Amino acid sequence: MSEVQATTPLISQLLTTWVEGEASQQFPLANYANAAAILFQNVPAINWVGFYLYDEAQEKLVVGPFLGKPAVALISPDAGVVGHAFSAQETVVVDDVHTFANHIVCDPDSNAEIVVPITTADGKKLGVLDIDSPTLNRFSAQDQADLTHFVQTLLAYVA
Repeated sequence: MSEVQATTPLISQLLTTWVEGEASQQFPLANYANAAAILFQNVPAINWVGFYLYDEAQEKLVVGPFLGKPAVALISPDAGVVGHAFSAQETVVVDDVHTFANHIVCDPDSNAEIVVPITTADGKKLGVLDIDSPTLNRFSAQDQADLTHFVQTLLAYVA
């Protein structure tokens, strides 16, 4: 195994293996859907995972492929954890969503959240990866690093 592969998070390797095995590189929606499924199956203690994709014409984040309970369909870039992460273009980790001002409740069982922006190398904002957990303080610095890498891996298949 090369040094790059040795330091690549397993979750990113799973995504690459799946997309290339399916030969779905040219089908962004399918890749978002399978990315959500890979995360839902392999990240412990989560109850919702999915994508909000930016619609420039509507200036809204629109729910995309996800697994979990039904979700809010449209989010303004200035609303909730999703909007904050998208607008600030930074990953947001919330240890207790009940303390986050302007939090949008989709699943009352959710207690923690991480949102990672999805942005191309040339700065085009595509949306965010959003993951909820019923466990307070669920997301660590290592989770943040691994999920950021996962989003960077996914960009090769959706941008």
